[in-house]
Amino acid sequence: MTDLPVGVKRRQFDGVSRLATRGAPVYGEPTDGEWRVWDAGRSKLGATVEAGLDTGLVGGDRVLYLGAASGTTVSHVADFAGPTYAVEFAPRPARDLVEVAERRPRLFPLLKDARRPETYAHIVESDLDAVIQDVATRDQAEVALRNQRFLARDGRLILAIKARSEDVTAAPGDVFEDVLDSLREGYEVLETVRLDPTHDSHLAVVARPR
Repeated sequence: MTDLPVGVKRRQFDGVSRLATRGAPVYGEPTDGEWRVWDAGRSKLGATVEAGLDTGLVGGDRVLYLGAASGTTVSHVADFAGPTYAVEFAPRPARDLVEVAERRPRLFPLLKDARRPETYAHIVESDLDAVIQDVATRDQAEVALRNQRFLARDGRLILAIKARSEDVTAAPGDVFEDVLDSLREGYEVLETVRLDPTHDSHLAVVARPR
């Protein structure tokens, strides 16, 4: 098991060791004082950390999060990271994301399309430590390649490939290979792991820019 980022710990909740971050609760997760469970069942990034992948996150990282939805996972990231830019395309979850950000001064919600990074390039700083991607769309590799512009040379891409979003008719393993092949146009893939059964038909990927 790799070291956890500073600000992420394993703590006992009802006798069970679980990931936790320090921050205001967001989605009804169990709490213990200032600490709250990081529920891997509701977070692909949490499941990736639980699986032991070396994400490169250390705490205090500058992060671009693509596909922030209503803020479940990105709220945990903002608990331990530095400036965290959270991109979400759909207005309804983005409203919830704004509410989450009100209690997290390092979290910056952006109602933008992750497929069009030029629309937020004037807001998001460059040479970031990590791009975390969890988008439900086709061409997920292309989204990662377009957003590579924000990532430092020694930064990390942490990607959850959603097979059903790419092709609902194809075998997930075939979809994963196709996306990874496209991703290798701009990234070196370091580690992968299937997130089944916690997250069906998802592959976690850690990569770095070529």
